[in-house]
Amino acid sequence: MCRAPASLLPEMAEKNKGLILASGQESFWPHVGPIVFLAGIFLINFVARIVLSPLLPAIERELEMSHTQAGLLFFLISGGYLVGLILSGFVAAGLTHKSTIVVSTAGTGAALLASASASHLPLLQLGLCALGFATGLYIPSAIATITAQIDPRHWGKAISVHELAPNLGFFTAPFFAELFLRRGSWRAALATLGAAAVAAAVLYARYGRGGEFAGISPRSSALRLLVGLRSFWIMLLLFAWGISSTIGVYAMLPLYLVSERQITPSWANALVAFSRSYGPVLGVFGGWVTDRLGVKRTLVVSLTFTGALSFLLGPASDRWLAVVVLLQPLLAVWFFPAGFAALARITPPQARNLAVSFAVPFGFLVGAGLIPTLIGRMGDAGSFALGFSITGALILSGAGLALLLQVPGERQAGELS
Repeated sequence: MCRAPASLLPEMAEKNKGLILASGQESFWPHVGPIVFLAGIFLINFVARIVLSPLLPAIERELEMSHTQAGLLFFLISGGYLVGLILSGFVAAGLTHKSTIVVSTAGTGAALLASASASHLPLLQLGLCALGFATGLYIPSAIATITAQIDPRHWGKAISVHELAPNLGFFTAPFFAELFLRRGSWRAALATLGAAAVAAAVLYARYGRGGEFAGISPRSSALRLLVGLRSFWIMLLLFAWGISSTIGVYAMLPLYLVSERQITPSWANALVAFSRSYGPVLGVFGGWVTDRLGVKRTLVVSLTFTGALSFLLGPASDRWLAVVVLLQPLLAVWFFPAGFAALARITPPQARNLAVSFAVPFGFLVGAGLIPTLIGRMGDAGSFALGFSITGALILSGAGLALLLQVPGERQAGELS
């Protein structure tokens, strides 16, 4: 693991009062409970950002939106998420990581409730932008909390348990949406999720463990350290393509299947949901693969496979389209345990929240904002398929970029350097 320069040590020591690093602890299992608690909060956080996808055909009809406007909703969530992630460093520095998680979760609930009551498109857009901001505060503090308690040898496994949340979210969100579309409305779905977020915030404030230390503000010298790391800039681009392979493709896939491939909405949502059904298992397995194979190799394998299948979503015939949809996310879930482990390895402990708060928002802005907007624009131009193929080619380019990573500590751990 790379070390902070001497000029950072006094500041890090001051910020780290009361923090107990678990680098001397050998067992991973005693920490599973607190990580699962955080994963439950992350599940609500993540579903709040992606449930719009299966709800989108209904929202598009009710508010009379074009495909481009529908894609733009994801860009607004991404823009808010970008601001939230960037400002999360200031919030965590002024509070603690635990308090930041509570504020993020409560804010997510409030934004969902506001979006559910929006009567016009501008109000919905404002609510979704606020939703992005609130959810953006969460992930840097969560990663800092987890890596502060777990031996670095177990970071891949720990993060993969936390990453069960998005993998479960991809699978459950379409069924959750379908339940309300059949018996209620998209507004009821958002309101129910909002109430669950408020309840989760209260529970974590009372029972949550870890994270009771402040982060470092982006104004600190830690930011200058990050800017000087070539591998950090590579990770910014890799997160863009990693998020494109998951959220970016997922966001517009149901609309593509319904509008251009003439699949019924119920079957489209079910197909997309089943394509994510193995995500939780493969996501956890990806954590063990990361610890065994190394972050660089894991990133290359994930981006190569996922990019190729994303490309094929465009030219695949009707006969093979369902197979491609089911296979596309197969190894996409390996990206995040490896990606977060790479960020943790290339940055000093107290700067990890900053690394996450810059890498993830950039990735989310591109992968979950610009990419869905691009695909939507291509759909309005008459070819959703070309939009997916362009996205696949961009993801494939990330596999070559990953080969340029320099990850400190992997050779010492018996992995690829």
